[in-house]
Amino acid sequence: MQKNKHSILTDWDISEDELTTLVTENPSLRGMILGYIAEYKFQTIYLTDPKITSSSKDDDHDRTKKGDRRIIYKGKTVTIEVKSLQTHTIKKTDDNTWFGKTQVDGSDRRIVTFEDGTELNTTLLLRGEFDILAVNCFGFGGKWRFAFCKNCDLPTSTFKKYTEFQRNGLIASLIPITWPPQPPFTDDLFALLDDL
Repeated sequence: MQKNKHSILTDWDISEDELTTLVTENPSLRGMILGYIAEYKFQTIYLTDPKITSSSKDDDHDRTKKGDRRIIYKGKTVTIEVKSLQTHTIKKTDDNTWFGKTQVDGSDRRIVTFEDGTELNTTLLLRGEFDILAVNCFGFGGKWRFAFCKNCDLPTSTFKKYTEFQRNGLIASLIPITWPPQPPFTDDLFALLDDL
């Protein structure tokens, strides 16, 4: 038996105006909500395609698994990390090109061990830890669209306190991105999936 669904506004006894004020006045809350909306939009726009035979979401609190969506495409499992633009970095030029940066790190610190035996306590993500980065570009003009890049093509960390070996294994935390996308980014997810 299906229960009647209520609006979350009704369940929480809050008005649309009150929720709008809360989200507008609290950038951390706004960023968190927008991030989850981006994952949902990514799911509904791309992962309902019949070429994707399975799609799942791992537990957000499982630090051993990185990737917001796990899909099966042509018999292969692919992990996709969904990230958003940093709103304060967004700029538009006279020729209608958008520029910004996306933050590509984890929300929790963890200890990572490298092949050379060294360890770091970091929020940075690892080269090879997921397959494709999907960047929610809603901030570029208020349209739900995404830019994609293979993990192996993302820039690595330049932080001087890390060894060269560690820097080469860690993805940069802030990555420039444009719309229309420029290499290594593309708006064609399925081209990247075919490359993999």
